[in-house]
Parts: sequence; C-alpha cells; structure tokens
Amino acid sequence: MKTGLTFLIAARECEIGELEQLALTSALVGAIGRLVHALQRERGMSNVFLASGGTRFAEQRTAQIGTCDAIAREVRGQFDALDTQAGQVRNGARLFNRIAVVLHGLDALPDLRARIAAQALGQDESTAAFVRLLAGLLAVVFEAADSATDPDISRALVAMFNFMQGKEFSGQERAFGGGCFASGHADGAHQQQWLHLIESQERCFQVAMNFSDASVREAWQAAEKASPLADLERLRRIGCAPRADGHLDPDLSQGWYDACTLRIDLMREVEELLATRLRTLCETRIASARAELRDQQAILATLSHEAQAGASERTAGYGPQLDRSILTMVQEQSQRLQEMNDELETVRASLNERKLIERAKGLLMAARKVDEAEAHKMLRQTAMNQNRRLLDVAQSVLAMSDYL
Repeated sequence: MKTGLTFLIAARECEIGELEQLALTSALVGAIGRLVHALQRERGMSNVFLASGGTRFAEQRTAQIGTCDAIAREVRGQFDALDTQAGQVRNGARLFNRIAVVLHGLDALPDLRARIAAQALGQDESTAAFVRLLAGLLAVVFEAADSATDPDISRALVAMFNFMQGKEFSGQERAFGGGCFASGHADGAHQQQWLHLIESQERCFQVAMNFSDASVREAWQAAEKASPLADLERLRRIGCAPRADGHLDPDLSQGWYDACTLRIDLMREVEELLATRLRTLCETRIASARAELRDQQAILATLSHEAQAGASERTAGYGPQLDRSILTMVQEQSQRLQEMNDELETVRASLNERKLIERAKGLLMAARKVDEAEAHKMLRQTAMNQNRRLLDVAQSVLAMSDYL
C-alpha cells in the first residue's frame, strides 16, 4: 500500500525531472546566445558590404559565415537533446513551434548569403531577413523563460532574455547605422527608426538588471564605463541630426561599426556571465533536490526494513519520531511550493506584460497597416500623452479589438 511518503518522494522526483529539463533548456539558451552574437556580427558586415557596393567586409564576412555555421551546428545539437515526447516539456507546444521556425530560418541562410554575395538584394531586405531569424531565436529564449517552474531560475531566464533582446536592438542599431553611413544618407524616417532602436535597447537593459543579481549589475556598469560610449554618442548625434539633404559622410561607417562592435562585445561578456549564473543555479537546485530525495528515500527504506523485520505495531503507525519527521517534510515542502508559486507569479508578471504589449502591437499593425516599430511608437506616444503606463494603453487597445 502506498503511503504519503511514497507520494512525497514521487513529487520530489517530478521536481528533479523538471529541473533537469530546465538545465537542458538553459544550456540551449547559452548556445543560442553565442549564435545570436555571431549572426549579429554577420548582419552588420553584410549591411556594410551591400551599402558599399561590395567594397568593404568581403573577406571578413566569409570568415564570419564559417563561425556562424559552427555555432549553428551546436545549437542544432542542443535542439536534438530536448525531450520532444508529448506532455514531457512544459509549454512544449509553443517552444517546439518556435524551434521549428528557427530551423526553417537556419535552412534558408545559404540562399540569403548567396544573394548578399551577388548583391542581388538591398541592405533593408538583408537586415529584415536577419532580424526575423534572430527574433525567432530570441522567441525560443522567451518560451524557455516562460516555462521555468523554479523562481530563481525563472528570474535568471527573464534577465537573460531581456539582456539578449537589448543586445539585439544594439545589433540592429549597428547594422542600421552602418548602412546609413556607408550609403551616405539618412532622412527623417531613418532618424526616427534610429532613435527607436536606442530607446528600445535601454528599456530592455533596465528590465534585465532589475532581475539580475549584484554581480551582474556591477559587470554591466563596468562594461558601460569601459565601452566607447563617447565615440558612439558622437556618431549617433551625427546620424540622428536633422538635415535638409540627409547627407552622411561614408568614411564614418568604419568608425561607427568599430565603436558599436566594441560595445556589443562587452555586452557579450555580461551575457556570458548571465549564462554562467543560469547554469550554476540549475546545478545547485538539482543537487539540493537530489539530496532531499535521498533523505526521504532513506526514511522509506527504514520503514520497509521495519516491516520486513515484523515490527507490525510500528508499520501501522510510523512511530512518533518518524511521524514527526514525515509531517515536517510534508509541511516544509508544501510551504516551499507555495512560496515558489508566489515568487513565480511576480517574475512572470514581466513576461505577461510583454505578451500583452506584443498582442496590442500586432493588433495595431493589422488594423493600421504599420510596421512593428510604428505600432510600438503609437503605444508609447499615447502612454506619454495620457500619462499612463504602456501596459495600461496596451490593455485598452486590446479591449477595443472588435472596433479595430
């Protein structure tokens, strides 16, 4: 006959299984971070290559493609390691769908690269293709964060996702600004998009730091102080300054690319620190859960031994000492699970806010026939004009979905 302790052990085994899946997912997130970084660099090189008519970054771009392909094989290996059995992975439907989209994008890379090499497409089209692939990779990280059942690991994943998203906006700014400088032109629409990219990355970095520990915040502050912000800000002012003819000096493209790359490389160091923190949390939680499982199994083994020894009067009731031990374990596990649930609700509030804002942007994009940047700008401007939170405006837009 199964006892309460039997089910307590089963609950702990389920928890360990979830943590082990999270450990695999966290390893995948780390590999995705490396691939995103490599693809961001390839995107920037491709933009300057196209904008310069193929005169710049030809050799560097070829070398970078080799680097990207090597990391992509590692990511595919991490995908293969995931348990794809139905019902085994929390949030599996959305996670696996995101992975399918990413694999399709990776399969399409050779054709995109061939068209870039032949200069058969413009820099805007090239950037858009890379942005779609990188957005798919970041969506995998988002689903991983949304699937976490441990609050500390969830916080680390939320921090990782937001930092990677901010870094991606920085990469988009590098590619976008590099293209503008290399082409020698930036009109008012370009300047507005440039400013949007700057604002977006800073917002993501702020959220990431809110969910990070002190060591990560200190590393980020040090990276910001060490990065070539003075050069970057000077070139930003040149690129975003209103001018009648929209003319930019093409010779500034190399300086822009170098300044952005130095800053993004420093971001990569902070990102790696976040990934290390995530792996350490998973290892610590698994080790702790296994130790607690061993304690519970030891008590169950003691009961079984007593039963085999014929101590029927103690197996009918465990005995005062074991009764107290089991009751304490049940109470502690119940309290811990409740505390974990409360903390998870707090952490996931940030993810839920993003979901609502993304849904509102999608509704505006469909109703007003605008792109994502313009939809976000509409939400942000309304929030400023009405002195409301962006989330509140998004909820109002969704409430009006039938009218829109």
